[in-house]
Amino acid sequence: MKKLILSTAIVLGGLTAATAQDKEPTAMNEQKQTAVEAQVESRIEAAQDADAAVATDVAEAEIAATDVAQDYKEVKASEVPKTVQDAVAKDFSGATISKAYVNAQGDYKIELATADAKKATVYANAKGEWIKNDMKKQ
Repeated sequence: MKKLILSTAIVLGGLTAATAQDKEPTAMNEQKQTAVEAQVESRIEAAQDADAAVATDVAEAEIAATDVAQDYKEVKASEVPKTVQDAVAKDFSGATISKAYVNAQGDYKIELATADAKKATVYANAKGEWIKNDMKKQ
């Protein structure tokens, strides 16, 4: 009987000591985990801020591109200034002006057709300088 009571006391004492040791590291682990969570949250917020900034830049670029393409009235290809026609011939060999448009500022929107049936739209001012070029030089 003494052995049974003594064994029980030893087992209970051992379990109590083991449980007490487990609790201390858990408190430290919680502090470390909280610090890691804070770092993760701050990095997520920074990434979201960066994504928002990129989205804003893209939206502004799309608005600018839309502004360039608005309010054009169709004109005959023969009415396009010689400087613009020369720029097309120089920079896009083999391309022809299929349609042309002009806006109030005197900028031209020109739809080009190439010999291999590709189409592109380019924008130029009256001096023949490119404003926006959607087609690579050939």
